[in-house]
Amino acid sequence: MPRRPIEITLPRLDGTRAVVTGGSDGIGLGIATALAGAGAEVVLPVRNPAKGAAARDRVLRTHPDARVSLGTLDLSSLASVDAFAGAMVADGTPVDLLVGNAGVMTPPERQTTVDGFELQLGTNHLGHVALVRGLLPLLRAARGHVTSQISVAARTGRMNWDDPNWERRYDGMRAYQQSKLAFGLFGLELARRSHEHGWGVTSNIAHPGVAPTSLLAARPELGRSGDTASVRVIRWLSGRGLLVGTPRTAGLPALVAATDPAVRDGGFVGPTGPGGAGGAPGTLDPWKPLRSAEDARRVWELSEQLLGAPVR
Repeated sequence: MPRRPIEITLPRLDGTRAVVTGGSDGIGLGIATALAGAGAEVVLPVRNPAKGAAARDRVLRTHPDARVSLGTLDLSSLASVDAFAGAMVADGTPVDLLVGNAGVMTPPERQTTVDGFELQLGTNHLGHVALVRGLLPLLRAARGHVTSQISVAARTGRMNWDDPNWERRYDGMRAYQQSKLAFGLFGLELARRSHEHGWGVTSNIAHPGVAPTSLLAARPELGRSGDTASVRVIRWLSGRGLLVGTPRTAGLPALVAATDPAVRDGGFVGPTGPGGAGGAPGTLDPWKPLRSAEDARRVWELSEQLLGAPVR
């Protein structure tokens, strides 16, 4: 069955600067390419310089006049996050858009970041929180916008408040769900706190639905030597235009959330097809685990406690 094309039109972004994490492949590369094509200067902070250079070249092949630069960033290392943010602040150019898209998913065995956090919590959530904290002066200078990319898995997630680092009993999928739920709650709380304290920064969240990306593919560094059965099924469905999206269409909700002025501060954008797996992007009501303002406050405070510094 041929897939019905899904297209969106971005506003012109000339004169803006956008930072996109996870932009070296997959969904993030599609987001970065679209922003560059709309005129934004795009910064790709990457862990692997070779992949970053290849991604930059792909953007430039599509948009030869685009402005794309690379930075060094490993979200699983707070020292790396601080170094990247510090270099950006030293440069002094305001940041108009920050799309937190990078992530890791379900290592079979519990792994930790260099700072001792469970890998998914530390990378998907805490690394991005530290990045927002570090770039906040530049976001405030631009009256900028933050879009936090979560996951359809967060819809059934819950916070493991008593053991957020999964030290007592590790469950890879539940830990992944928690990391994405925490990041979503943080994104919504950022909108509330910015309004309360007059930071001038807007914030919302998005989810990509389901698409065949590297998250569930073979990742030897995560202890996964081969593709999972799930990603093989997702590839099969995607290739036939059934239910799920593609890496390009999966990036559209974050692009809408980041650039469409009709999407309110504190809003939520995702695919509108069956089960939220695919389809055209649209605004959504927050899933039940995202609705508690008290949980959002607790996630913010827990994040500050784990990072050892306030976000402000």
